[in-house]
Amino acid sequence: MGNSYAGQLRSARFEEVLHNSIEASLRSNTVVPRPVFSQLYLETEQLFMQDGRTFNDDEEDEDGSESNSPPIPYQMKPPPEGCCTTDGFCQAGKDLRLSSLASENLDVPPGFMPVGVKSPSLPDNLLVCAVDRRFLPDERGRNALLGFSGNCLGCGEKGFRYFTEFSNHINLKLSTQPKKQKHLKYHLYRNNQGMLVKGTPICWRGNDVRIRQIRASLSEGHLTLDERPSNPALANPALANPALAHPSHTAGSATGSHVEPQTADAPTTLINGNHTAASSIAQPPLSQSGPGRPSVTGPPTNAGPPKKRHKGWSPDSSANTLTESAGKSAQSSLSLSTLSVTSVITNGARSETTAVQSSSRGSASQLSPPEVSVTVPDQLLHTCRLQPVIFKGHGPLPQLTGNTNDVLISSLLQSCYLSSQTLPRVYQHYGPSPIQPLSAEMQILLTVYYLVQLGTEQVPLVEDLEQIFMRSWRESHLSEIRQFQQSQTQGAQGRHYGIEVPASLPGLPQHLSLPPQSQQPLTPSQLPWLAQLAASSCGEGVVVLGEDVKSLAQGLLQMFSRLVDGRLENTNYVVIIVTSPGQETQSCVVVTGKHQCRALAESMFSPNEGLKEISHQLHTGAAQELIHFCNSLGQDGNMDFLLDSASVEHEASPSSSSQALAEEKTPKATNSPKDGPSPKDLQTSSLKDTPSPKETASSPKTPCLEYRVEWREVRPIQLAVARKLLSHVCAIADSSTQNLDLGSFNRVSFLILVPPSEVSFRQTVLHLWSSGVLQELGSSEQEFASQREAERYVVKMDQSAQSRIDKLLQEAQSNSYTLYILVHDHAHWDISSTFYSSTDGSLGLVDRLLNSRQVKDATNILILHVTSFPFALQTQCTRISPYNEIHWPSAFSNDVDLYHERTRYFGVSELLESTRSGSSLPLMRYDSSFESMTSTLEERFPKLHSAVIRTTVLVQQYCVALMAASGKISSSHNLHKHTSVETMEIVQSLLTAVQQCPTRHGHMVLLRIPSLALAAWAHRRLSRVRRQLGMEDSFEIILGNPSQALTIGQTFTDQIKIWLKIQDAEWVPHTYLELEALPCILILSGAEPLGESLPRRSLKYCDLRVISCSYLQRTTLEQELGLAAYLVKAESRPPHDPGPGSDLIESDPEKLSSTDNEEEEGQENGDSPSQSSQSVQPCPDSKTVDPHQSRITTSPNVPKETLDNLQSPSKAQVQLQPQTSSQSYFQTTPNFQSQPQVQGYPHVQLISQQQAQLQGQSQPASQTNIQSYNQTATQQQPVSQPQNPSKSASSDSSSPRASSPNLSCSWARGLSRPPSVLLPRALYDIITASDSSGLPRCTSFLPHISVAWASSFSRPLLSKMMTCTEQSLYYRQWTVPRSYHMDNSNRTEGRTDNFHPRRLLLSGPPQVGKTGAYLHFLGLLSRMLIRLMEVDIYDDEDIHCTAEAEGVQYHPPNAPWPNTEVMKTMPFDYTVHDPKYDDISIVYCPGFKPRVDGNPVRQEDVYLRRRTSRIKLSKYAAYNTYHHCEQCHQYLGFNPRYQMYESTLHAFTFTHLLLGEDIQLYFIIPKSKEHYFSFSQPGGQLESMRLPLTSDWSPDCIKSPIFTPTTGRHEHGLFNLYHAMDGASHLHILVVKEYEMAVYKKYWPNHIMLVLPTVFNGAGIGAAHFLIKELSYHNLELERSRRGEGGSPSVDVWPFIILADDSCVMWNAVDNDKLSCPAERAVSLKQVLQHMEACPDLAQYGLCGIRKWNSRGVTGVKQWEPFSRGHVHDFLLLNVDRSQNVQYDQNRFTCHDVDFTLRLHSAGLLVCRFNNFSVMKKQIAIGGYRAFIIKTKMTDVSTSVGPSQYICAPDSKHLFLASPAQLLLEKYLQHTSQKLFPLSTKNYTHPVLSVDCYLNLGSEVTVCFVSSRPHCINISTAGLLFSGLLLCFPDTFVTSGFLKKFTFLKGATLCVISADRSSLRQTVGRLELEEQWRFRLSDEFQTANAKEDRPLFFLTGKHI
Repeated sequence: MGNSYAGQLRSARFEEVLHNSIEASLRSNTVVPRPVFSQLYLETEQLFMQDGRTFNDDEEDEDGSESNSPPIPYQMKPPPEGCCTTDGFCQAGKDLRLSSLASENLDVPPGFMPVGVKSPSLPDNLLVCAVDRRFLPDERGRNALLGFSGNCLGCGEKGFRYFTEFSNHINLKLSTQPKKQKHLKYHLYRNNQGMLVKGTPICWRGNDVRIRQIRASLSEGHLTLDERPSNPALANPALANPALAHPSHTAGSATGSHVEPQTADAPTTLINGNHTAASSIAQPPLSQSGPGRPSVTGPPTNAGPPKKRHKGWSPDSSANTLTESAGKSAQSSLSLSTLSVTSVITNGARSETTAVQSSSRGSASQLSPPEVSVTVPDQLLHTCRLQPVIFKGHGPLPQLTGNTNDVLISSLLQSCYLSSQTLPRVYQHYGPSPIQPLSAEMQILLTVYYLVQLGTEQVPLVEDLEQIFMRSWRESHLSEIRQFQQSQTQGAQGRHYGIEVPASLPGLPQHLSLPPQSQQPLTPSQLPWLAQLAASSCGEGVVVLGEDVKSLAQGLLQMFSRLVDGRLENTNYVVIIVTSPGQETQSCVVVTGKHQCRALAESMFSPNEGLKEISHQLHTGAAQELIHFCNSLGQDGNMDFLLDSASVEHEASPSSSSQALAEEKTPKATNSPKDGPSPKDLQTSSLKDTPSPKETASSPKTPCLEYRVEWREVRPIQLAVARKLLSHVCAIADSSTQNLDLGSFNRVSFLILVPPSEVSFRQTVLHLWSSGVLQELGSSEQEFASQREAERYVVKMDQSAQSRIDKLLQEAQSNSYTLYILVHDHAHWDISSTFYSSTDGSLGLVDRLLNSRQVKDATNILILHVTSFPFALQTQCTRISPYNEIHWPSAFSNDVDLYHERTRYFGVSELLESTRSGSSLPLMRYDSSFESMTSTLEERFPKLHSAVIRTTVLVQQYCVALMAASGKISSSHNLHKHTSVETMEIVQSLLTAVQQCPTRHGHMVLLRIPSLALAAWAHRRLSRVRRQLGMEDSFEIILGNPSQALTIGQTFTDQIKIWLKIQDAEWVPHTYLELEALPCILILSGAEPLGESLPRRSLKYCDLRVISCSYLQRTTLEQELGLAAYLVKAESRPPHDPGPGSDLIESDPEKLSSTDNEEEEGQENGDSPSQSSQSVQPCPDSKTVDPHQSRITTSPNVPKETLDNLQSPSKAQVQLQPQTSSQSYFQTTPNFQSQPQVQGYPHVQLISQQQAQLQGQSQPASQTNIQSYNQTATQQQPVSQPQNPSKSASSDSSSPRASSPNLSCSWARGLSRPPSVLLPRALYDIITASDSSGLPRCTSFLPHISVAWASSFSRPLLSKMMTCTEQSLYYRQWTVPRSYHMDNSNRTEGRTDNFHPRRLLLSGPPQVGKTGAYLHFLGLLSRMLIRLMEVDIYDDEDIHCTAEAEGVQYHPPNAPWPNTEVMKTMPFDYTVHDPKYDDISIVYCPGFKPRVDGNPVRQEDVYLRRRTSRIKLSKYAAYNTYHHCEQCHQYLGFNPRYQMYESTLHAFTFTHLLLGEDIQLYFIIPKSKEHYFSFSQPGGQLESMRLPLTSDWSPDCIKSPIFTPTTGRHEHGLFNLYHAMDGASHLHILVVKEYEMAVYKKYWPNHIMLVLPTVFNGAGIGAAHFLIKELSYHNLELERSRRGEGGSPSVDVWPFIILADDSCVMWNAVDNDKLSCPAERAVSLKQVLQHMEACPDLAQYGLCGIRKWNSRGVTGVKQWEPFSRGHVHDFLLLNVDRSQNVQYDQNRFTCHDVDFTLRLHSAGLLVCRFNNFSVMKKQIAIGGYRAFIIKTKMTDVSTSVGPSQYICAPDSKHLFLASPAQLLLEKYLQHTSQKLFPLSTKNYTHPVLSVDCYLNLGSEVTVCFVSSRPHCINISTAGLLFSGLLLCFPDTFVTSGFLKKFTFLKGATLCVISADRSSLRQTVGRLELEEQWRFRLSDEFQTANAKEDRPLFFLTGKHI
């Protein structure tokens, strides 16, 4: 019943929908997200079930059950007694009929809307009720809540919750189950008179009344595809033509009957012979397509079945399905072409070819067939020479019978009408709205207005008609719309893309005002005469049949009658209007213009079918009559006869000539090179009077410009783009998603996928081979060995690609440490879904290979799409995140060359600008003479395809021009009359350039012929003409077939080899780039360019006159026009001349050529052109010839100013505006880095010869008088060979600076000349037209053939102010992929996006250098990965090494462990050798003699200046937080047994005498590490850290706990020891300060942390080591106690700990097996520690360490001592038991380890350094214990405070510092010791005596350390005179008697340091220092600390 589950939530999805709604509200600026409960209630309807069935809504809605049983009879509930039961009245007796309530003021509550109810007992009337709009569907038949909520507008009763109850109340008296879908039929609205009238049908399940009327039979072969309902999902993508065209071809016999299938037969789609079920496509809810900035994510989807399953829902279908309802079908960007629902085009290959066929072929059933059928007259096409097209409008079209082959039917206009009804729903979605749609009458009248203003050669564009509808509708509801938009945009930031009112309609002239709908409604009775009145303004161009027409059938019969009688000869459109009282207005439009009908018929072919039709016409000989007709020159003879006569003198073979003639008379539809003579055969003869190219090129009389091709050159902007690509890759790796772990890869491999074009494949191989990338990646040992190596990395996307991709996948699976880059070049080429791939497998490969699950899931594969046309990849279902798009930057900003490119990009925007300048002949133009000839022949040959006609005419013109220019044909034949001026100029430029250059350099002429068959025929024809004229050596004719390799004649190959200086005898050119300077005509064939790059220097003309005008999507247009893209030398424009402003296609280059937030991009000002005016100056010395000079001077149509301008530099100027436009450039093929860069002159010629002739004519380019001028010029003077160069005005003259013999070469002069482009007139008119936003109209076209508009009518236009990123977001919001698009399957239930995390998109203009950029990116990425695998290691040699060799060998070189007794006999080395201590005081040692080689570096940051070496990380390296490989996941906290970051905080307290109080420390212990500790109970008090026994041993365990004190290095500290430990179990504890606890815990959640007390926040490294050591000894006692309680011997507990620096990265071991030549190898930390822990008698040692690594290593060491006694640093194995009485100085900041080692040695403990092991320390410039800043007390900002300010006199006014007192003291002594101890400076023999401590007194002072402890070990000081005495906190062991043992120099300095002044005086008294030392009051100092900071005091004195 539709209400059973009203109010019940889909609980399974509530949480998910709530999340999506919240996320949508956060992401959205202005678009209002759908309410949560609406998403839960909304039901997705689907027109086609999974099996392809269609539904009739009446039949379907009768039964709500899912069974196929007959409907159950329904018995209505008897009405209450006494109530009214009259039809049309409610039970309260109130009238509900629309006719009665039309003028009543009804109470419709907010949120409700009036609805017309259809009562079976009142067929001619409607009942009025109010229904909550939430329970009604939108225009797509979707988004209706289940259930019902309505009010009775008669009696006013409210709150009906069940439609059954409501139907009883309004007396529907039903015999079947009441269903709202069946009886709620129409929207009601008030017209301008305030009357309530019937509106549009309610769209239930997409089967609204009009849809049913237009739906036709879907059974095979029953109806034209155009008759089927429009659906963007399945619409034929090959829409185009500036006409009301459609891609479905209708060349069969059929009827136009409207047959509604009711059977279960699925409507199938024939795809290359295979039947597949039609599918539909996702469509966003209207709430997502309202005004607002395009959102990044796609639309939310409805997942899962509704509670009540309807037959329209399929569990396998997408939950977000586009229905066939009022949503306008996606059209071609160009035209009102017909649209197909079930026709599926795969890259242009249409799946069905049907026409209006006879109903006798059968259908399952028919629904209400029209009473009258219309018979199509016989021989209609033959009689009228046209095939009329009928566009359905309003109402059903009558059935067509008879000769239906000659009629085409399209439903696109009807779809446009229906789509215009959807717009008000956008506003109604947000609440009650009085906005109503356009009436049918207004739509028809606006259509008439639009058709009236079209020219005779113009064809209507659907975009124009939509904008007219939009404007009319907006003007009629302007106040309501403004009110709505203001409410929607309040609080929104930035600009949004709402629906804009165009300032002027592109299709509606201003003098044709719109009807005042808002003032007076248009009634049906007014419509016919208003339409006729509008049509009368254009004469017979538009005929309106309306006043006397009672039905569409009658109107069509009248139309056919007039057409056959010839009364519509001058009529292009017939509009039939039927207005009958009481009935809906009906209409249709019949196209009867010959030009328009032809365009329609051809556009109904898909691109591939069009090419097949052309081949068929050639193969069957249908074009033979045309060819014969073109060969005839009328009174001037026959071409073949003239050619035969011309070839006699060249001794041409009659047989070969006749054979060639036969070939051309019967052209073959094949593209085999065997069809014509091979290029080698064509070079057999040459002109007798012309030297051979080889002779001329090898020994030119005057050398031409040096021929250079820089293949390796990388431009700065390419480098910037490569870095931007690298930055995006790093951003993916740095994100928290962990989708790419760059640290786990050690190399890069790649595969470049290119379209199946042999030339594209070869040019990519060439670029790759010459770029050096392979050598950089280590793939090729020999740098220039062969290109075979490069071919392994490039693959054509044909059948061979499958095996290559499979091989790469296998390699990727087996090589997880290799990062594979899949570069998808020319990415817009194949975006077909695998399901719809072609039979030959050439399409759908990308989807099958790149979108496979294996590629998607491979974490080491990254995909880079590269394209000039990214639009097709930017849809609602795209796989590419908008954050992963890289747009090509603008090279210029405000005319400043940001990248020092010295070149400017010249694209289509600049070509367009040349059409507006008016100062010269535009570079882009059309040939009016050619258009006139083809138009005449199209009328003569109506059955031939226009491409056949245009190609034949064009080739004919080229042949005639060659004959005229050759001089072999007598001038009496007037050949110039049979060609156009444009073609003649092209041919003469081609020939004269070769003759003028001594090296035979020339131009390339690109002749674009898409049909392979036509291109092969044109090649044969031109080759024969060239041969017969004896011009084989003058220029080459090349057939560019994508499937074949490039082939040119041997003569020209030898010529190129001479230019390129190639010695290889077998070398042949493989790419067009290698044809630089070769004079040739390149016939480029193929349905579309496939990325082939052209030689930019020599390409002079792009002849596109025969490209198709039928398939005009934005991509199709731009890639054809992008063939002319060019890089112009920036020097050709003076910087001081900004030139005029420009209004380019990108309109604001600063916006469209930029990407948001791109730092290195240049923003180019749209007002500054990129090329200045370059004056064309006469050059009398130039040898250049102008072949048209005589014609110019004699032409009466050329004004005098033109000739004056030829001589006046100030008048003749060319305005070139090259500006990069990232996404509004018209583009085709990607440019490659090796594109030849412009070399040579800074000022060169900028215009062609013909441009110079017409440069003085200031006329609009779009309407130039070229035709009249050409005709007059050609009639006045025939073309002849130039004979007198001195009399010709050269347009090719360069500036005087370029004057040289090279000026004779036209190719050399044209380095900065963009090519000229010739277009068809239809294309030219479209491209040069602008829309209301100022952008070219073509930018509003459908972006690609494989996508559809999400909303055609409410979609806003592109804005001039959009950046490239905003354009991307625009297409992402407003386009959806069609069913055959590969992204159509990219849908995930419950998600708003489904981006692939490792997929990038690089977009840039064609020919701008994208290939060079991504190749350089591959090199950068490889270098970065290598850099990530490398680390900067400190590589300093040991300092203070004695040159004398030791004579005693204490241990054998291969001894594994030290011998305790031997170690005791070894002398202790007091000298510090660690290079990091290069700036400290030398420790006195009797046997040491310092080197006197100058002062060492004394900078504070000396450790940053030290020498480093870049070393590759071994597999045993320690890592920082940026490393996260799969093996480390569990180590770093990804343990499946424990939740991440789960840890507990434990307090630990112990007492130490030196601290004087209990010390409370905190342990942060992860759950996974609690087994290393003992607790009083599980989860209770921490008791101790578990220690192993000395006797314990395990091969996978380290016994010693590792302590790493660290500060400021939470990211960069090397705490990941997983690989270093080689998986061994170990206890690692990070010792951190309290204020850093949180950040360390965040980055290292699975590490144990020891948090120092708060008082140590400002302490140094000494405090950390002090606490670690004392805590470890305390823990040792606790463990001994715990072990003793368990019965274990207490002394057996392991007493060692490891103190490791946080920068230790790798460890090495000396290979003992190679003692003759010792070498080091990388080993794991596990091996080092296990070896040291296994040392016998290890307990006898107090401290052990290892050597510091340097690159010198052990090489060159004559005597290797494996062990030594001396200082150890950075990595220590400390025996806390034996060293319990020796503590680290807790106050020390520097040299604490030197001090500790000296005191440890003096205490008699053994110190051993294992020299067989070494540790590598990484340079980390961030953090560390040395990074202390001296700052003042007044501010936290560091200031430049000198060391002399670190101390001050007590009680003095001084600037106090905020640094610790001990740090100030140490720094003061280090930097000012020369003044404090003057006798000690550079006096090694008289050191300073330091008692019980070592302090750094600077590198120029020597310190002698002695200990005052009893039984200590000190050096012998007998006879040693000391230059000073340093007493730092002397304890009671220091006595006066002890000091009297030492002798001091007279004047020696004493320095006594104490904590306060009183203790200082007590020390002086206790030690009786005044007896030998003299003190002054001024010799007392304190550190510059405030009293509360506890300053230190010291006293100095002099020895008496």
